[in-house]
Amino acid sequence: MPAPPPVSARASRLFGRISRRILPVLLFTYTVNFLDRVNVSFANLSMSRDLGMDPAIYGFAAGLFFLGYFVFEVPSNLALHRLGARLWLTRIALSWAVVSFATGFVQTPAQFCVARFLLGLAEAGLVPGMILYLSAWYPARLRARVMAGLFSAVAIGSILGGPISGAILASADGWLGLPDWRWLFFLEAIPSFAAAVWLWFGLPDRPAAARWLAPRERATLERLLARETPAANPAPASAFTALREPLVWSVVAIAFCQTFGVYGVSFWLPEVLRSGGVTSPATIGWLSVIPWTFGALAMFAFGASSDRRHERRGHLVVAALTGAAGFLLIAASPSLFGDLLGLTLGVAGSLAVCAIVWSVPGRVLSGAQAAVGIAAINAIGNLGGFLSPTIMGAVIQQTGTPAAGQLVPAAALLAGAALAATFRSLNPPAALRPPCDRP
Repeated sequence: MPAPPPVSARASRLFGRISRRILPVLLFTYTVNFLDRVNVSFANLSMSRDLGMDPAIYGFAAGLFFLGYFVFEVPSNLALHRLGARLWLTRIALSWAVVSFATGFVQTPAQFCVARFLLGLAEAGLVPGMILYLSAWYPARLRARVMAGLFSAVAIGSILGGPISGAILASADGWLGLPDWRWLFFLEAIPSFAAAVWLWFGLPDRPAAARWLAPRERATLERLLARETPAANPAPASAFTALREPLVWSVVAIAFCQTFGVYGVSFWLPEVLRSGGVTSPATIGWLSVIPWTFGALAMFAFGASSDRRHERRGHLVVAALTGAAGFLLIAASPSLFGDLLGLTLGVAGSLAVCAIVWSVPGRVLSGAQAAVGIAAINAIGNLGGFLSPTIMGAVIQQTGTPAAGQLVPAAALLAGAALAATFRSLNPPAALRPPCDRP
């Protein structure tokens, strides 16, 4: 399939300016969000002992986040569509910061479960809200790269979070009589409050509200995006007709498999490294940088290649197979080097799938229909984030080794590769290839 014509130099300058203005605040917000979402994996190095949790209970509790996420995802995205991105994303950031901070006070496994569920409720709508928001600023042909930029927050949050969490755990024990894992939740909630402030003061609701765009630039942007609107969604009867779109369910299926990989790593990486012989929390934190750094690079490489070739399906298959190979390597590896290599491949493949698959829904969804469709994809897809740590925790409890649990995300990503190979609609038809932009 030949690649579509590139955007013009003027359009490239316009989108570069837009990216410099809106992507930093979104990237910072999602980075600290992911840090607050998965710092529980480092807290678990000592928290489970203090609260009396075994691996099965921890895995279930960690995954409860996604049930809360599932409950409020679609209503939250509809609220964002109606109330505006600036107000609603600020509300999300502020509420998750409060819940994350409060998690440091839990005293029992039951309280920890409640905190995880409430954190999911608080964060619901953040990712689909950002994806919906970006669809109002970028045409479809640029979205894989834009999604790679947004989802690089997953890697950045983990790259920064590993050393920071490890350092807190290594130094905070005994502060004011509180154990180190409580300080982990207290201190790492602070940037989330900062994100709420930046969103409120730095994010325009829509292109028309961006004072830094000249009238001609707004007109150019509207014209470029209008070219895609008739093909995407000519006249939806209601927002919920998005759920009748077959492509939406294709993306749901792949996103569901992909979340097994991302959260299989996020919630269990420190335990995998500890089982490989690394005992120092600080060393575990620094070693965790390696897979997430390569994961970020893979995400940008796959996203750019997918956009350049105007091809999604084959890239998804290769990315999913790469991730599956990594998790299988961890399960079979007798050494720390093999664990690190497996984690690197697992993260790289999982994140590459994430960047590409989220570039697809905007081709057939817009407006309120996009709000419902994108939220439904994220809500149902993220149920894999509940099942992954829960099933892995049960497997680890039975086998006594974190390595055996890696067979769970490996199987899910193999299924994702098979599904991507089956769904031909993931690639846009030739008739929808956009013409060269000449603003």
